[in-house]
Amino acid sequence: MIRHSVVLKLKHKAGSSAEKEFLDEAWKLKSIPGVMKFEVMKEISSGNPYEFGISMEFEDQQGYDFYSNHPDHTRFVEKVWIPNVEVFMEIDYLL
Repeated sequence: MIRHSVVLKLKHKAGSSAEKEFLDEAWKLKSIPGVMKFEVMKEISSGNPYEFGISMEFEDQQGYDFYSNHPDHTRFVEKVWIPNVEVFMEIDYLL
């Protein structure tokens, strides 16, 4: 099993409509086939620069690769992620 996690900081003000739109779009990623245990989380620690976390699990590398190349994911990256995310860190775990 693979857990794909990303922590991020948005370019937008906390509580803004742009922040809400980004999060609403992020939630749509859970409908891509093979995505398991999808979560969007709000960071509460002041010990790092990130504001949100997105985490999902995949049965295997094939499922993760399918997700990474899926048109809904690539559209999200190009149209939503790149214009809205200021900084991020991606971590993938083998479970």
